[in-house]
Amino acid sequence: MVADRARRVLLGGAGVLLVLGVMEAASRTGVVDAASVPPATEILSGAVEMAADGEFGGHLGATVAAWLSGVLLAVVLAVPAGLLLGSVPVLDRAALIVVELLRPIPSVALIPLAILVFVEPGRVERSLVCYACLWPILLNTLYGLREVEPVAKETLRSFGFGPLGVLLRVSLPSAAPLVLTGVRIALAVGLVVAVSAELRAGGESGLGIYLLATQSGGGRPDLMLAGALWAGVLGLLANGLLVAAERRIFRWRAVR
Repeated sequence: MVADRARRVLLGGAGVLLVLGVMEAASRTGVVDAASVPPATEILSGAVEMAADGEFGGHLGATVAAWLSGVLLAVVLAVPAGLLLGSVPVLDRAALIVVELLRPIPSVALIPLAILVFVEPGRVERSLVCYACLWPILLNTLYGLREVEPVAKETLRSFGFGPLGVLLRVSLPSAAPLVLTGVRIALAVGLVVAVSAELRAGGESGLGIYLLATQSGGGRPDLMLAGALWAGVLGLLANGLLVAAERRIFRWRAVR
């Protein structure tokens, strides 16, 4: 298993180096306009420069705070809702149309409405992140409950446990891996929505605000792309932490 993980890491690193090499060659040889898409070395240099910039650190911290708080709120709302709907078939069928109606609505399409309702940019951002993250967590919770072994639930009922006991002792532990997978998906979606909300709704701080600033005064495409690179690093770190947690908590389940 260790050798397999090391192999995946090496292959991933080789893929990153290949992409960076192609970007560098494309800019240096004039295949793409170097003024619009700088060479990869300049983007990486800009990313290192930004890491030492306290102002950028403040912007990045503001985005992370809004992003994670929105995801946490979605978990608090979606997991109990999923457990309730998954445990009461009548409610599940009644809510199906509502869920399928609201789920496809893009969060960015709700930015004007969120601005009217919440006004303050930070609350707008958190509300949109929460909305976007609700659906993958809710649906994965429902899917997880549907895959619970019926025999396990019947066995527990035969020992005198009621619906709540069965839910807490069998259904929730069995569904937990899929719930955590939903949180992983939600983290990636939430980060995209957080930066998009900052770009559209404005505010005083945030990665999106910083990216807007790099486009003013003639523009700094190297810093703009470096900022986008940092967003990717955030998503990669968050996913990596959750994958590590999944492997530790659910050792019996293969996690990719």
